[in-house]
Amino acid sequence: MNDLRLNIAVDDDGKSFWVLKIKVRDKIVADGIDDPMFSMENKGKYVNAQQMNELLKKPDTIVIDMRNHYEYEVGHFEKAIEIPSDTFRDQLPMAVDMMQGNEEKNIIMYCTGGIRCEKASAYMLHKGFKNVFHLEGGIINYARQAKEAALESKFIGKNFVFDNRLGERITDDIIAKCHQCGKPADTHTNCKNNGCHLLFIQCESCAAEYDGCCSTACKDTIHMPVERQKELRKGIENGQNIFNKSRVRLRPRLGE
Repeated sequence: MNDLRLNIAVDDDGKSFWVLKIKVRDKIVADGIDDPMFSMENKGKYVNAQQMNELLKKPDTIVIDMRNHYEYEVGHFEKAIEIPSDTFRDQLPMAVDMMQGNEEKNIIMYCTGGIRCEKASAYMLHKGFKNVFHLEGGIINYARQAKEAALESKFIGKNFVFDNRLGERITDDIIAKCHQCGKPADTHTNCKNNGCHLLFIQCESCAAEYDGCCSTACKDTIHMPVERQKELRKGIENGQNIFNKSRVRLRPRLGE
């Protein structure tokens, strides 16, 4: 691992990066790119925290968040554009379409740890955009550099992370709302009903009221005998069950 940058948790409670897994994959992230002319050799320019802040001051700079909707919801850079999709594969062509007419502007792409945005920057260059940058090491590295250099953090709120913490606080701002009552909250949790396991944002009051569940139905379920719960779960494939506020139309809140 010589000369390899390692991202170190900003808000570590002993649950971050607690195990090392090494896997061989054709692609580090599924992108859906099948164009033989595409090459990762031609990628955007790296920027560090100080350079990021300087670019953000310029009026011709566009900031693109290459994370999922639930990550963006709890924290993002000032004036960052959300690409409203559930998968990185869908985000790439969407980003190109949304940026049509801005081929000459500064475009900065960022993500959690610097992996998705690096590939995204190469894809934007491949599609004809000229001035593409990406945040080296992502939000995690940015937050650490900004703290060490006493820079103002232009990332506001919480950084969603894919370990047991489900988030690390970057600034004290709470920009999201509880998915059950609508009060300011940015704590992600999984529904305690193992037959549901929905990932959603829940405030402390609703966590107490619903016993950590997303609904009264799930709350009732977790208080059933274990064998009954197992029966109810038979044949259920949870997969990646994530609450998406943009898709809620008829029911304004979870729990109803």
